[in-house]
Amino acid sequence: MDTIDHTTLRNLVEAGAVRGAHIVGQSGGWEVLIKYGMIERPLATQRSDKPRLFKKFETLVSYLKEIGVARFDVDAANYAPQESAPQRRPDRSAALKEAHEAAAYNRWFREQVQASIDDPRPNVSHDEVMAKAQKLIDSARDNAR
Repeated sequence: MDTIDHTTLRNLVEAGAVRGAHIVGQSGGWEVLIKYGMIERPLATQRSDKPRLFKKFETLVSYLKEIGVARFDVDAANYAPQESAPQRRPDRSAALKEAHEAAAYNRWFREQVQASIDDPRPNVSHDEVMAKAQKLIDSARDNAR
């Protein structure tokens, strides 16, 4: 079955071509069929051409209102929320953990940079730091012999 993606739906709404929307209850959620011209097509997921299934009715209504579709009809005859098993997304859990760690590191790094900027002691040139480091290296090398 052909579907309609978010961008196309937004463009059709802006052009005033959408005649309506039909929300159909199914096992585990709500599907929306968009009517434009003589065509009625389901809204697709973001990553595929499969019809999008909204688990919460409120989310679907908010989405439609936000995009500019304020009137629609609802068919809840086949709606069955309990038949849907919760989907686990361990990949998202790991990604969120990495994002939080990256944000924490970013905060720490910015604090360190700001502390350095705010430090009242005089700046030390790169050449001076490198000369001191080379002396430490040479000294360690001499002591190791």
